[in-house]
Amino acid sequence: MENENLSKQVKDELIELIVDEVSYKTRLNEMALRRKPYKPNNPAQLKSFMPGNIPDVFVKEGDEVKEGETLLILEAMKMKNLIKAPYDGFIKTLYVKAGDIVPKNFVLIEMQD
Repeated sequence: MENENLSKQVKDELIELIVDEVSYKTRLNEMALRRKPYKPNNPAQLKSFMPGNIPDVFVKEGDEVKEGETLLILEAMKMKNLIKAPYDGFIKTLYVKAGDIVPKNFVLIEMQD
C-alpha cells in the first residue's frame, strides 16, 4: 500500500521542463515513470546487437588488437556476424567463450586503449 501511495504522489507531482527558454509544468505518465535513465554508449564495451550464440572467439584477455581485426563470431538466425575491433587497443576483459548463448545488448568484450 505504501508503494502505491508513493507512486501516486510522484505521478501527481508537477515537474518543470524548459524548452527553448520557455518553462512548462507537467505530470509524468506511467511510461515516463518506468523509463530507465539514459546511459551514454561506452565505445570500449562491445555488445551483442542481437541474441545469438558464440561459435568462435579469436582473442584472449591481454591480447593486442588492431582496428578491424576479427575478435569473435556472433551467430544468429544462421548468419555469422564478425565482431571486429573498433580501434587499436588491448582486450581488457572477455565475457564470453565459444559455445555461449548471449541475449541482446550483452557485453561481449571490454577493450582498453
